[in-house]
Amino acid sequence: MNKEDYKNIFVFVEQREGQIQNVGLELLGKARELANELGQEVYAMFLGDGIKSQSNDLIAYGADKVLLVEDKSLAVYTTEPYTQAIAQMINDYKPSIVLIGSTTIGRDLGPRISARVNTGLTADCTKLEINEEDKELWSTRPAFGGNLMATIVCSNHRPQMSTVRPGVMQKMAKDDSRKGEVIDVKINFNTDKFKVKVLETVKKASEVDITEAKVLVSGGRGVCNKEGFKKLEDLAKELKGEISTSRAMVDAGIIGHERQVGQTGKTVRPDLYMACGISGAIQHLAGMESSEFIVAINKDKFAPIMQIADLGIVGDLHKIIPMLTERLKAEKK
Repeated sequence: MNKEDYKNIFVFVEQREGQIQNVGLELLGKARELANELGQEVYAMFLGDGIKSQSNDLIAYGADKVLLVEDKSLAVYTTEPYTQAIAQMINDYKPSIVLIGSTTIGRDLGPRISARVNTGLTADCTKLEINEEDKELWSTRPAFGGNLMATIVCSNHRPQMSTVRPGVMQKMAKDDSRKGEVIDVKINFNTDKFKVKVLETVKKASEVDITEAKVLVSGGRGVCNKEGFKKLEDLAKELKGEISTSRAMVDAGIIGHERQVGQTGKTVRPDLYMACGISGAIQHLAGMESSEFIVAINKDKFAPIMQIADLGIVGDLHKIIPMLTERLKAEKK
């Protein structure tokens, strides 16, 4: 394999029921940044059925070219058709870097593609950068339960593949004046390998997506119980935000996993993150340290969360939170 034959950055832009997922736009923004360093182009891989009208949006968010694949077999995600399509595009176009969102779809798709094209895959990355010396991709991810950060390099194979969690990267501001090209790609599917067919899609009741919240009031072990979270809910209501939590409270069965922030939960980037009774283990910090403004309330002034907080309040959250809530109510009168 001649590494010089491989160039440009490919991004898999995930869509569900025709709706482009934010993680794809976030990765286009990061790919644009990396491509500018390398002097290369950004290609968006856009797969589905009846989605062509949205292709120009991907150009507005940073893509130079959109590889559009429309086929009935791609209307609903199943592993084999998507794997065949992306593997064929990689073999035909020879990208240097491939980025995929670390969603339920991306975590299924990424390893299969890397196996088909005989390359490595770094999963759940929190940082991507280009090494100045050899211009290779450095992918950083938590390792050993989040106790250290490992930077991984794929030196001997191409493409260099990484999956990235939603919310870790920032999407570009939409620029409708950007020019690009939409390329209709024809895939030679081997339908004999299509062993799975989706008969029905059953949707769960709508869940709150904490990654979209502008304000999060987050509780940890110090909140103690459901009564403690009721105090946080009252404060979140006054701030027009949502509540979230650390892993300890999820493991205790006090609050659902969909509200967990951290390495094994979700990565969030709200305008305001209030960490109440959270010590600040590295696994939790990995999911919220990019928040715009962090307020920490903790009895321990030496807690790790205090080291990254913009404002630290030392005291009992069970006294401070109700006082703050009442103050906010009074200010509205």
